[in-house]
Amino acid sequence: MAKPRIFISSTYYDLRNIRSDLEKYIIDRNYEPVLNERGHIPYQTVEKLEEYCYREIANCNILISIIGGRYGTLSQHEGNSITQKEFKTAIDQGKQIYIFVEKSVLNEYRTYEKNKHLIDQINFSSVEDPKVFKFLEEIFSLPLNNQYTTFESSQDIINYLQEQWASLFHSLLQDSSKQKELNMFQDLKATAKTLNQLVTFLTEEKKNDNQNIKQILFVNHPVFNEVKNHADLGFRVFFYNIKELEQLLYSQGFINVENFEEWDESNMREWRKDDLLLKIALDIFDENGKLKLFTPEEWTEGLVNSRTISHLAYGNIFVQPRFNNQSAVMADLDDDLPF
Repeated sequence: MAKPRIFISSTYYDLRNIRSDLEKYIIDRNYEPVLNERGHIPYQTVEKLEEYCYREIANCNILISIIGGRYGTLSQHEGNSITQKEFKTAIDQGKQIYIFVEKSVLNEYRTYEKNKHLIDQINFSSVEDPKVFKFLEEIFSLPLNNQYTTFESSQDIINYLQEQWASLFHSLLQDSSKQKELNMFQDLKATAKTLNQLVTFLTEEKKNDNQNIKQILFVNHPVFNEVKNHADLGFRVFFYNIKELEQLLYSQGFINVENFEEWDESNMREWRKDDLLLKIALDIFDENGKLKLFTPEEWTEGLVNSRTISHLAYGNIFVQPRFNNQSAVMADLDDDLPF
């Protein structure tokens, strides 16, 4: 079973006890520590030894960078110690990094910040080489991965890692749960798309000779929901032809509008209720006034539309009711299906 591999990066002689304590803690968690002094990094004779350290970081999941008072061995990469270069390698590879700075070193760093011009005249008690401060400056200036924690003992580091790794595990579980929900949503989306394509195919193949397909398509006609929403009705609507549509709107207080100059279109039928103007395209009906079949993919926006008009604009509207009485309308309705 794969285990998280954790690279411990620090100078050795001043921090060897802390490295040893961290090694034990990581093993107790059943993770795999990577420490150079334990022979965990394989070497060859092709390159310098430090290059194999940098290369091993690519095989690790986490890097723990511990900064004490020693700068450490200079790297062949100019301007860096080996520890410094290990940190930069992990940054470049986007690894999860935990930075720990010895508390006494950070305290003297504050003194260094205020007295850089006198650096040659100051003897620091906790820092062997002021280059350690420059290393800290590089870390603090990073836009990402510059979160650090101070420590006085290995237990401080272990306590912090316990909290962080518990939180990391919790986030992993949450992300896993969300991924399942996302996968389910994607599956449903793909299924809906397939059904729409199937409906379109069946429509083209069968709508002229299969009554069942026609009935399914009609019951789910997009216009019903469009009229319900634009007319602000609180119930599902259903009509076979333009006369039934007019009767429906008339029963809900809408009256037919013959002319509205600011929003008049020759291919649209218009109705008004108070300050709501409803427009429905005549193209959705055939030459006999019966509702045409539309699949969701064939339906386009704008076939049903609405807008709010001011009461002052009513003076420009000529209103002509379509119905003198409801019984006359009912007598004129066609009971045939609209196909």
